[in-house]
Amino acid sequence: MEQAGPRDAHRPTGSATPDTAPRVPPQPLAADRDRGRGPARPAGSAGGARGEHTHSETPLPRPRGDGRQLVQRSSVRGQILDALRTALVSGELAPGEVYSAPVLGERFGVSATPVREAMQQLALEGAVEVVPNRGFRVVVRCPRELAELAEVRALIEVPVMLRLARTVPAARWAELRPLAEATARAASTGDRASYAECDRAFHRAVLALAGNEQLLRIADDLHRRAQWPLVGGPVSRGRADLVADAAEHTALLDALTAQDLSVVQSLVREHFTGA
Repeated sequence: MEQAGPRDAHRPTGSATPDTAPRVPPQPLAADRDRGRGPARPAGSAGGARGEHTHSETPLPRPRGDGRQLVQRSSVRGQILDALRTALVSGELAPGEVYSAPVLGERFGVSATPVREAMQQLALEGAVEVVPNRGFRVVVRCPRELAELAEVRALIEVPVMLRLARTVPAARWAELRPLAEATARAASTGDRASYAECDRAFHRAVLALAGNEQLLRIADDLHRRAQWPLVGGPVSRGRADLVADAAEHTALLDALTAQDLSVVQSLVREHFTGA
């Protein structure tokens, strides 16, 4: 500590003038002190922010060209989510079985983090349930659940289809023929996952003519849930069932074009129930 000079000796303690007052370094906010934190780290300093979990991720290639990162983390998660949905529909992820994020990550060639995030999304959708310290169990479904989904879908979509049949011109329905033909081709291969994607694309295109985004989101979620297989086996519907299902798309377009409301209503209900 510096010793006081002659002039300082006559100054009362605590009466420092503004120009000579000792400078005190900035102190952390009270809220930060309560949490045991000091001043914030400068941007770019080493170490993650408090509260963040860090994981050992597979290194990504360095950005090229204009410096933009080639693949964002959200896109990796989205790709894994699509792959897991395909595995669910095809029966590769069997009902009642438990799968861990690290094991699935090895299968897809990524870390466990994007797999875990995708599985948590599937848990929100009702496809899987969290098993603490083990992973995620594929939900076991029953015929009653399928019947309930079919009933809800009919309550939502039948009135919309009837309104579209009265208002949409025939030329617009003709534009959807290629989508109906795509479902027929996918059904002929017996590939349930490919057919499921074509099937959803057809129904989205039909309902999109209503111009209601909320309707599209709700209907697509219900449709996806209805496509998950039952516990009876990896594939609950065979190739013949898929072919018959696809044929109903063409018949529905015919009825919509002809504005045959009674046929439209019966076809939509039967299509949802698989009758």
